[in-house]
Amino acid sequence: MIILIGNNSPPRENYMSAENHPAVNERIKTLSIVIVNWNTRELLKECLNSIYAYQPQGELEVWVVDNASTDQSSDMVKQHFPEVNLIENRTNFGFAQANNQAIIRSTSRFILLLNPDTEILPGALEKMVTFLEDSPKVGALGPRILNPDKTLQTSSYPTPTLSREFWRLFHLDELWPYGVYKMERWEPHTHRRVDVLLGACLMIRQEALDEVGFLSEDYFMYTEEVDICYRVGQRGWEIYWLPEAEIIHYGGQSTRQVSRKMFIHLYKSKILFFKKHYGNLSAFLYKLILLLTSLARLSLTPIAYFTRSPSREQRLELAYNYRQLVKVLFAR
Repeated sequence: MIILIGNNSPPRENYMSAENHPAVNERIKTLSIVIVNWNTRELLKECLNSIYAYQPQGELEVWVVDNASTDQSSDMVKQHFPEVNLIENRTNFGFAQANNQAIIRSTSRFILLLNPDTEILPGALEKMVTFLEDSPKVGALGPRILNPDKTLQTSSYPTPTLSREFWRLFHLDELWPYGVYKMERWEPHTHRRVDVLLGACLMIRQEALDEVGFLSEDYFMYTEEVDICYRVGQRGWEIYWLPEAEIIHYGGQSTRQVSRKMFIHLYKSKILFFKKHYGNLSAFLYKLILLLTSLARLSLTPIAYFTRSPSREQRLELAYNYRQLVKVLFAR
């Protein structure tokens, strides 16, 4: 086991350029799995058990980057999984930087970014690796992701644009799918080219990362996978959803612990995406779309106060989140 403690991050510019990463001929392993953990000890344990139960052929290395958990996650890894490379951060660096800490130290041809609240199902890793080995133009892929009850979980999306975000936020996809993919209509045994994959389980070819740089640390939480998929696609690499490989995703177990903060992080990250890739005007227009959405949601809040439906508390919580979003949208 390799245990690194503290702020072991190389200079930030190295992440983006990947210039200090091992050359292709120095990559001796097939797959590096990187798991960023924050206070999900028991789920992390089950995730690691599933990896080693169904690991693919070829050399495998697993990295766990613990973002200052307080639930003894690191102690669990040390005790039960001595083969894991563990990085213990004294502070929470966020998803992107924590992943980069492991990516830049990896020596594999393929990198799997994996959430700790996932469970690998039989054959999934082998099928994903094989597909990348047989498809040299594919830069990234993701599996069919299932909810705990084995129903389909949405895990791929079209690239965000202003029109798509407006369509999605006002729930117009129920009339005609434009802002989202209707994955439930897809053939479950046919792989499909997509724009963006869910970051809960995202396998990326290291060669593609060498071209586009690693995860952007401008994002603390959320939209990192949108950003990296966008950059990979812009450089001509193909991105695929691979339904024959399946995992279970229990969903949002870390972010649920600070859900109000994460709601704001989500939309701040999306604003940043529009600014970075489409310019300041697009970012401003996206803020206006969010403002309209928030005001529309808040206009319905009084209904929640006078109803006794099971969703009452959820609606009031959502109203609180939208009030906070309005406050920060145009704050300096």
